[in-house]
Amino acid sequence: MTTSPRVLIIDDEADLRELFTLSLIKMGLEVDSAETLDEARHCLARQEYALVLTDMRLPDGLGIELVREVSANYKNTPIAVITAYGSTDNAVAALKAGAFDYLSKPVEIHQLRTMVQSALRLNDLPGTSRSVKPKVLQADAVASRLTGQSAVMSELRNQIAKLARSMAPISITGESGSGKEIAAREIHVRSARADKPFIAVNCGAIPEALMEAEFFGYRKGAFTGANDDRDGFFQAAHGGTLMLDEVADLPLQMQVKLLRAIQERSVRKLGATVEEPLDVRIISATHQDLSECVAKGKFRQDLFYRLNVIELRLPPLRERRDDIQALAEAILERFAKQGHEAVLSKGALEALRSYTFPGNVRELENILERALAFANEGIIEVADLALKPEDTQRGGDQPLSSAQLGDGQSQSVPQAVIPEFALTGEMPGSLPDYLDKIERDIIIKALEKTRYNRTKAAQLLGISFRQLRYQMQKLNISEPD
Repeated sequence: MTTSPRVLIIDDEADLRELFTLSLIKMGLEVDSAETLDEARHCLARQEYALVLTDMRLPDGLGIELVREVSANYKNTPIAVITAYGSTDNAVAALKAGAFDYLSKPVEIHQLRTMVQSALRLNDLPGTSRSVKPKVLQADAVASRLTGQSAVMSELRNQIAKLARSMAPISITGESGSGKEIAAREIHVRSARADKPFIAVNCGAIPEALMEAEFFGYRKGAFTGANDDRDGFFQAAHGGTLMLDEVADLPLQMQVKLLRAIQERSVRKLGATVEEPLDVRIISATHQDLSECVAKGKFRQDLFYRLNVIELRLPPLRERRDDIQALAEAILERFAKQGHEAVLSKGALEALRSYTFPGNVRELENILERALAFANEGIIEVADLALKPEDTQRGGDQPLSSAQLGDGQSQSVPQAVIPEFALTGEMPGSLPDYLDKIERDIIIKALEKTRYNRTKAAQLLGISFRQLRYQMQKLNISEPD
């Protein structure tokens, strides 16, 4: 015989307990209720629940005490809280303590049902010990897109696994190119919302005049050009996750409207007269310091507290150098499927490991894509990477006077011609022509030193044979008769 999921309601107001009980019974659930923390603890000791819903203020203590206890002792049981209207601080504190979600008084029944449905989907995830699992979301069968086995990445994956089981808003911070959208998608696919939409929005790419229409949608005739009804980002993400990338770029006027949508869990389309309820989990991301933006008056403090309930920091690539080989191999494997196959030489891999990557994983991908165009016989050498010397870690203050070759040997690079303006103080008339002249002189000197053996000259210069041949054609350098 199949048993219906059971919910525990804790509230000292009898009318509210009865209202919630009737609403949940209509959803096909079994319900227990308690008036105090003590009664709730006895219920939890006897029965396993699909959801616990508690008021924040109870005769014998605070609901947040129960939140902490359930989070610590009943890890597979989500707990939600009911807060007084406008009690933002209480809601944030409860979410940080481990609450799955919260409802604000007066509680709307449709919000209650939506929250309960989310909790039941959560219980259907693999790894929970529920006896009733009508639909299993195969979150554990989805391969992680977060590549790497370093300690910081293992900890990041552990954090994401925990955050995926909550409805709490998450703020992802990290440098540009560190993979904030990938992390947001990882949270989504590991959550009970995995079968619902994931919508990522770059807040800095939307013209201010179009923001309200893009976020909340519009009715036909709401403005000139509105020829049909259209959903916004919030409606498109209903039931799923909405990622607000570069949220610090939102103008203040839009921040006010976003705050209301998050608080009320409903939006009104342009040209509409009523609001429509929505079930959306918000994940925000930015490479800026939001608290600093608040201090400067560029970002609303109340919105900051709503979005920054839980902060997830993504480490820059220079803090996870052990992952560079795995990342590079994964990127090259993806390029190979597009018909561009190559492998890294030992020297090239060591060069990548000593590079600081100001642009993080995105820069690594760009470096490898560019290197593929110069690689000889499917092997990427150091010179093919074209790394910026100023962003390369070096021992002491040694000048870059040698080029690391693929076989681990090194040879001296010809010293550059001393710039004429460094001696005379006169600036060159044309910088491109001047640089071409210096490059031409250096290449000719390398060719003369190797008796025009272009393979050896390329090694001497620390570039690939293909690069040397290209530069010789560009600078009109030919071998003597």
